Amino acid sequence: PRQPEREGMFHRGPGLNLTSGQYTAPLAGYYTFSTTLHIARREPRRKRQGCRGSRLRVLICVHSCCQHYSHLESVSWLESSGDLFTISVTGTLYLQAGQYASVFVDNTAGSPLTVQSGSDFSAVLLGV
Repeated sequence: PRQPEREGMFHRGPGLNLTSGQYTAPLAGYYTFSTTLHIARREPRRKRQGCRGSRLRVLICVHSCCQHYSHLESVSWLESSGDLFTISVTGTLYLQAGQYASVFVDNTAGSPLTVQSGSDFSAVLLGV
């Protein structure tokens, strides 16, 4: 096992690049991915426009191409009264050796958002 980069973090295996936020598959196979993001609005409530119909999508995509490859997705409707949201995505994707997967946030709320500490992203090889 490799040493964690910071306290409270577990990191094993060569696939995760902490700088880019990408997990690169060392072997072709089925991988289970999971992410839990704690997201905060950075805009004061009084400045917010109506949030009806505002949604937050979190996706785990292969090669940053959510339209061209299989991907995992979760959608949450934002309430106008909330400042902090937690959204999770879990599932299985097939990756070829050398392909990477990463997390994307699609924000239709119109408010600036920040991913908070305590959020996580993991990948585990299930089988080839």
